[in-house]
Amino acid sequence: MTRSTSRSSPHRAPVREWRFSLVRVVFAFLAVLAGVVLFLCPAGVLIEAIFDPALNGPGVPKMARRLHRSLTPRYAKWAAARIAEGKAAKLSLGNVSGTEWPLYGSVFYLKAEEALQDAWDRDHSLLSEEPRVFARDAIDAATRLVIDPNHAAWVKKYWGEAYLDKEDLFYRMLVISALVSHRRLTGSDEFLPLLRRQADGLSTELTASPFGLLDDYPGQCYPTDIVSAWDAIHRADAVLGTNHSPQIAHALRAFTGNHAGALGLPPYFADSRSGQPADNSRGCSNSNACMLAPTLWPEIAGTWYNRHVEYFWQENWLATGFREFPRGTGKDWYFDVDAGPVVLGNGFAASAFGVAAARRNGRFDQAYPLSLEMIALSWPLPDGRLVLPRLVSDSQDAPLLGEAAILCQLTSQPVAQTRRYHSGLVPGLVFLGLAVQLAIGTFCVRRSVRFLRVPSR
Repeated sequence: MTRSTSRSSPHRAPVREWRFSLVRVVFAFLAVLAGVVLFLCPAGVLIEAIFDPALNGPGVPKMARRLHRSLTPRYAKWAAARIAEGKAAKLSLGNVSGTEWPLYGSVFYLKAEEALQDAWDRDHSLLSEEPRVFARDAIDAATRLVIDPNHAAWVKKYWGEAYLDKEDLFYRMLVISALVSHRRLTGSDEFLPLLRRQADGLSTELTASPFGLLDDYPGQCYPTDIVSAWDAIHRADAVLGTNHSPQIAHALRAFTGNHAGALGLPPYFADSRSGQPADNSRGCSNSNACMLAPTLWPEIAGTWYNRHVEYFWQENWLATGFREFPRGTGKDWYFDVDAGPVVLGNGFAASAFGVAAARRNGRFDQAYPLSLEMIALSWPLPDGRLVLPRLVSDSQDAPLLGEAAILCQLTSQPVAQTRRYHSGLVPGLVFLGLAVQLAIGTFCVRRSVRFLRVPSR
């Protein structure tokens, strides 16, 4: 009897061969394109940012330079088209993103271009073309949008034909800021009479008010906008040759003593008629005030920033950021048009403005992780566009607000003689985003190969 033994042959992977049909080539190309453009390139930008010394210290980050080149032609085209269509005159008062955001975004863009021009004046190798030359069309269009009568239609409904002469603080602040930027960047005298009238008029009205407060809209006074107004007037002095420093020093009365919030910071909302805070401080308004205070009131700027950190800063292994509401209030999930989303306490607007606040105060130990989180969440594409800021902006009326705001934050520079801190801390959120981008990008590239290499028959 013959005993037979059977041996199992070792497992072998199927042999694959290349097949280049039209359908397979198209699918492979799309997979590679998606993987590289949507995932691997954003991962590369994020890795570059981690090692960018201008993100962890003074200077203009590479991300900001790339965004400047990408955003400028798009902003010129969008702003000019929006003025021409006249749509702004038909918007309702309740449409905050449609009425305020186009102007706010334009001021962000113009201030960023000022910062870039100042940096280029110090170092011509920073950009291949001088910002004021490269961005001239966008500078003109953004400025004209802010002062366009159609874009003032919503404040005319509140204040009537005297909208440029009485209160209306938010809009007049935007006008002054935009005209200052235009003059500094272009050297044009076209808008100087309007700038002078607004800077002198608003300063006089604020100083004459009982408590240094004016309303944005009837019955609505936001002290952080008062800070912004004085910043615009202070910047106007440099181009007009005027001096409002005594009024600016006196203006501190509106935010200190009995007029400060419970935490010693400017309140989010106040009664301009009594001067009393109507609520406590909030992260988005604190970050804006702390961003501007170093040049207006250096004697109190450090105190404000330290209190903002004490009550609103939070960090853990996953994420760092400024809260919208102080710790212990229990408001960890929230949303409104000013604050944006609040997730686990971190406020999107508070943290975004917090980038510039930290940079201006020389606190790069906080600016660095905040900036990395902002870049990771913005999802930058190879052409410089930012996906998520575009998605959360008003697609109809202010599609470029998010990108303009980020450009403004990243180009902010520390005020002279501030103490500078450095830190290598990278939040876990950044590594998590990087891992997702690399994993999906690699998967797409590998998948494209599988489209073309199939098992042989």
